[in-house]
Amino acid sequence: VQLQASGGGLVQAGGSLRLSCVISGSTFRMDGMAWFRQAPEKEREFVAASRQRGSSTFYTDSVKGRFTISRDNAKNALYLQMNSLKPEDTAVYYCAGSPNSPITSAVRSAQQYGHWGQGTLVTVSS
Repeated sequence: VQLQASGGGLVQAGGSLRLSCVISGSTFRMDGMAWFRQAPEKEREFVAASRQRGSSTFYTDSVKGRFTISRDNAKNALYLQMNSLKPEDTAVYYCAGSPNSPITSAVRSAQQYGHWGQGTLVTVSS
């Protein structure tokens, strides 16, 4: 199974980017999918998740109202629309997936996702 993330780049504060993650080589559907990010010299942190069960979405507080996670099951793809970007959003963004449906209390944990993409760099200038 391969997850290929793309869409990162350099953008000014207040701008927008749309990240994509395409899944290939999988014979099963990912139920739980998420975006994580890692800024320089910081630990990887949860950004947003989409759970097929119940069509639920989850966000970390700092991106609520600015980022939107979505998925296209027909295309085996996950997206992250990022608006009103801030310099503190600068990080490498990783997509992750799991064929299992994570329980709500665990959806923000990286350990729930066994499949990871390579990351795409987002740089927001002030």
